[in-house]
Amino acid sequence: MDAEDDKLVTLARSARARTGAAEGAAVRDDIGRTYVAATVALPALALTALQAAVAAAASSGVTTLEAAVVVTPEPSADLSVLDGLGEPVTHVVTP
Repeated sequence: MDAEDDKLVTLARSARARTGAAEGAAVRDDIGRTYVAATVALPALALTALQAAVAAAASSGVTTLEAAVVVTPEPSADLSVLDGLGEPVTHVVTP
């Protein structure tokens, strides 16, 4: 993993720790902006951390991701939310 992806791991771990959520995620777009999120578990809305991070990026107009990191206790994270956003380097990291 390169230094830029290590930064994403740090950001994802920070989001997870700050909220006490099950997962944290961070994505980087094709011009270097990062978007970070934790699991959303509300009565009316449930998102994985990666879904939330991708939604934040997409709502900012991002159409291509360069990298994505998910920090999760489940090593088989669903990465399908990345479909259509280029071919980002992805890392699934356990806490």
